[in-house]
Amino acid sequence: MNADVRPYYLGCHLSLSEGYASMGRRILALGGDTFQYFTKNPKGGGKNKEADPADVEALGRIIAEHGMKMPVAHAPYTYNPCSQKPEVREYTRDSMRGELEFLESLPGSLYNFHPGCHVGQGVDEGIRVIADMLDHVLWDGMHSKVLLETMAGKGTEIGRNFEELRAILDRVDPGLRDHVGVCLDTCHVSDAGYPVRDDFDGVLREFDRVIGIDRLRAVHLNDSMHPEGSHKDRHAKLGEGTIGLDALMDVVTHPMLRGLPFCLETPNDEAGYAREIQTIRERTSYGNE
Repeated sequence: MNADVRPYYLGCHLSLSEGYASMGRRILALGGDTFQYFTKNPKGGGKNKEADPADVEALGRIIAEHGMKMPVAHAPYTYNPCSQKPEVREYTRDSMRGELEFLESLPGSLYNFHPGCHVGQGVDEGIRVIADMLDHVLWDGMHSKVLLETMAGKGTEIGRNFEELRAILDRVDPGLRDHVGVCLDTCHVSDAGYPVRDDFDGVLREFDRVIGIDRLRAVHLNDSMHPEGSHKDRHAKLGEGTIGLDALMDVVTHPMLRGLPFCLETPNDEAGYAREIQTIRERTSYGNE
């Protein structure tokens, strides 16, 4: 890790409704140095909204001027790469490809998505279909990293354990595989049964053994409303859930995660995010330098 890399980059989920540069200005005002946003309405469909190139360029300048980490673009929840329905798979594939092409205007961005639900097709078939979709949306020379998110294991979700994510990675075209990484969600991983609260060192060792720590490119920093292994996926504010603030601070400061972006997805408005960011900064003795 380069000496000029910050111990961590911290931000939260922001709305894109006021444009790209607005998100950059708002996260700085909240005390952050990275952020996450939905590429479009997370629960809606339709086509991608055309961005104003000047607005995108302005965000790029803000990021460069303040030494920020490039943001995480989050795919909408409506995407299901392994749906039983061909039209849903096609919509997901085409939308993701378009969004990745747009992100070339913000080189170095991360693009996070939920692997999806196999809806009765079986895990093996779901994994095959997800990898096939990635082969179609990735291309040689692209400048973004696509991230598979760790999931809590609700219903027929794929990604409920590290082995399922590794199986997806192994099926991606070897020539494109370097463009794929993983985003670890602390709530999801705890709900999936990994001991985030009591043995996060062990969780990371297991991640490294199964997937490889070099594949971990971002963290969603969330407490959980439900106990370990519940498979529920309900986020809680930091320190108000079953993981607890002390354990989550151990996540932020873990040496194996140095320099990664941590994005809050806790149930907050922007004022609440500002308080959580301030709490983390104070407890880790690291400010917005």
